[in-house]
Amino acid sequence: MTPEMLTDYLGQPIFSHEKLKAPQKPGMAVGLAWTNYGGDVLVIEAVNNPGTSGFKLTGQMGDVMQESANIAYTYVRHIAERHGVAPDFFECNSIHLHIPAGATPKDGPSAGITMASALLSLSMDKSLKKNVAMTGELSLSGSVHPIGGLKEKTIAARRNGVKTLIIPAQNSKDLDEIPENIKKGITFHLAETMDDVIRVLL
Repeated sequence: MTPEMLTDYLGQPIFSHEKLKAPQKPGMAVGLAWTNYGGDVLVIEAVNNPGTSGFKLTGQMGDVMQESANIAYTYVRHIAERHGVAPDFFECNSIHLHIPAGATPKDGPSAGITMASALLSLSMDKSLKKNVAMTGELSLSGSVHPIGGLKEKTIAARRNGVKTLIIPAQNSKDLDEIPENIKKGITFHLAETMDDVIRVLL
């Protein structure tokens, strides 16, 4: 048995082992997702088009994820001014939020804090820190709620070179179920609110 023979027996790799590309510009944030094949990373992108107010979603999102995106948009509009965003930014810009891999259906609330981070980054015109990924459901009041599949998502983070992982504080008990060799080299930050997330990212 040689490495070259693995594809013959197992087929093509499901996941790429390339290091995660860091957010290159404002409006990009790295999230983690659970799939039928395990965990994966999502680089969520947001851009603004000057003109009139609006919010557009693409990327084959299910109903729950679309609701999370709208919560993220409303929440970021609510807090934007205290982070130095111009008061009329959202009135004068149409926002487009996209989750790549559009051919793959995606649903669930766990990308809430990632979408909010992308939108805040865009409105502040400030890139987020490198090698940071996150997962967590966001409420309208800014609370971060627990998610499922933390082990699989942590494996995906490690596979993609993530050094810092933001997770809901209520998922802290799940860290005991993740082997130490998987957690090694990753710094976990527990977030109770979106303010906790922002402090790590900016």
